[in-house]
Amino acid sequence: MRVLMLSTSYPRDLSDWRGLFIRHLVDALARARGVELCLWAPPGELPANAEAITLPKEKQWLAELMAAGGISHRMRQGGIGALLAPVKLLRLIAKALRRHTAVDIYHVNWLQCALPLPGNGKPALITVLGNDMKLLRLPMVKTLLRRVMRRRRVAICPNADWMQQPLTEIFGDLAEIRTVAFGIDPTWYAIKRELAGDRPQRWLVVTRLTRDKLGPLFEWSEPLFREQSRELHLFGPMQENIELPDWVHFHGPASPEQLAKEWFPYAHGLITLSRHAEGRPQVMLEAMAAGLPIIASRMPAHANLVSDGGTGFLCDAVEDYHAAVVALQDESGNRRCGEAARVWAAREIGTWDDCAQRYIGLYSRLLDTGHG
Repeated sequence: MRVLMLSTSYPRDLSDWRGLFIRHLVDALARARGVELCLWAPPGELPANAEAITLPKEKQWLAELMAAGGISHRMRQGGIGALLAPVKLLRLIAKALRRHTAVDIYHVNWLQCALPLPGNGKPALITVLGNDMKLLRLPMVKTLLRRVMRRRRVAICPNADWMQQPLTEIFGDLAEIRTVAFGIDPTWYAIKRELAGDRPQRWLVVTRLTRDKLGPLFEWSEPLFREQSRELHLFGPMQENIELPDWVHFHGPASPEQLAKEWFPYAHGLITLSRHAEGRPQVMLEAMAAGLPIIASRMPAHANLVSDGGTGFLCDAVEDYHAAVVALQDESGNRRCGEAARVWAAREIGTWDDCAQRYIGLYSRLLDTGHG
């Protein structure tokens, strides 16, 4: 089957954190037997069995969009650019689809990228992240997407269970709604943790630096991390003007290789107190695969991953957060919790090859003329 994939995210190479999960998915689909994959996406290294169909001018514009933080971040900034960027994006996608008609199925990453799909009746698989749910609140978006989905077979695939019900309510009469978990690179499963009691406990936060993504992290953490027995290490791009406390160890963006080799093996756990609309945060999955316990704010995306008291702790209030950090300072309990997280990740998520097979199964269903 010939698959045309659309994505507004793609890394330059494996050291680039931006859109790296799309690169892993492309690699896995390109390895799969029976799939011919062509990709419209920002510029970056492609596996040998995948074909890039993005024109040079399109690559340049998409690269600039990635450098600006992506289409969602660009729209949040407001101003005339917040209106012009999505219009330009949809026009570029429409042109690419008109150029490439010899495809069997469309694999569209993110709901907005489905809006320019041509009326040729070819089936489409549309992936959905947490950010996409905000898009559905905009005027006319639901109506336009429903129009695109009519007279074609469609699978809408959120990457977390909590999105299934609202998507079913909106599109269930036109599309199959099926949660498909992304995969995890084997590198993370292979990490061996080396907790040492003679140095400060290192807790990691890996996130884009926005107020919603950080949540109450600094306020809740200060009493715990000002003392020398614990360190809070923060990684990620600064996307809003945020003043960082002097007790926070800020490292800026880090490549997956840096995290896997230099930080995850020696970390006491991963913390996220995000209030942002999350799907299934990939960094949490990777941390769990590496055997790190998770401390997370209690929200649907996190509760979908973390077993409270089993693979980590969910926090409603500062008291919950402090209790979780104290509970996990014990090495034996920390390792027990981390190993439970690793077992869960292997059983429920697996690798990117497992993820590719989940998608390929849906491709086959959509291409089956007896389906739907």
